[in-house]
Amino acid sequence: MKLSEARMLFLVREALTRLRDEGLAEIPNFSLALRRGREMVAQWAERGDQIDAAVRRKIASLRRGVVEGSSEWQILYRRYREEEQRKKGPR
Repeated sequence: MKLSEARMLFLVREALTRLRDEGLAEIPNFSLALRRGREMVAQWAERGDQIDAAVRRKIASLRRGVVEGSSEWQILYRRYREEEQRKKGPR
């Protein structure tokens, strides 16, 4: 998933602000938490991009030439993505 730097910072800032304002977390150093949160979101997005690339390669390697966007392609994409996510495990 392609997220701009600004979008990542916005999402992290919103999450941290809500956690703090709703009393769900104490955040003594907001800028440090913001930086760490942005790193985590970037890692998550990178992992998703790697899985997406692996799935697309796997579908492209099929002999029967599945057309992207077709219902068969979508079914295969979902199935292979779930397999790749299980292989990579939670992070």
